[in-house]
Amino acid sequence: MKLDVYSLANEKVREVEVADAVFGTEVKPYLFHEVVRMQLANRRQGTHQTKSRAEVRGGGVKPFKQKGTGRARQGTSRSVQMVGGGHAFARKPNDYSYKLNKKKRRLALRCALSMLVKEGTLKVVDSLEFETARTQHVAGALKTLEVVKAIVVDGSPTDDETRFTNNENLRLSVRNLHKYKYLRPDGVNVYDILKFGALVVTEKALKGLEARLER
Repeated sequence: MKLDVYSLANEKVREVEVADAVFGTEVKPYLFHEVVRMQLANRRQGTHQTKSRAEVRGGGVKPFKQKGTGRARQGTSRSVQMVGGGHAFARKPNDYSYKLNKKKRRLALRCALSMLVKEGTLKVVDSLEFETARTQHVAGALKTLEVVKAIVVDGSPTDDETRFTNNENLRLSVRNLHKYKYLRPDGVNVYDILKFGALVVTEKALKGLEARLER
């Protein structure tokens, strides 16, 4: 499969060959559900906590006499129905994270990228290098590329072809644009792809993304 490569002036400069197994696979929406559910569960802090009746301070003395008041009998002022009492089924810290197997996660990401290719919302550019970190410059370039909302993917490759370092000028420029999000190729994920619905990726980052998913 071949994808068009554009310059920042939105002019086609060449084509790049990519693997059909990564960018041309069958789209399976049920995988999106499973992976997004896992991602959102793993983001939960799980630090919620409330006090049960046993943990609330006080309540050792009967609040009022058993009979003659016309009120329901109470043994403690800290029972769950009383003001200042404990919580029934009090919430405790909990770890909500879980894992899906690696094959399923990679297949879901391949399906998401293939979906973008089919919809025509994956745009490959030759470079996203800027001399300074200026949001205005990046916003202008993205407007020229006719991309309204997208993930912007770039980075500098390391010794490991699947690991990248940040394009710092680009990262600092994109962080002020609420309709765009900067990610390195090793950080691209299903949730963000579905949220933003488009991808602007440099040619070198595309190769890194391909290498990551061909393993």
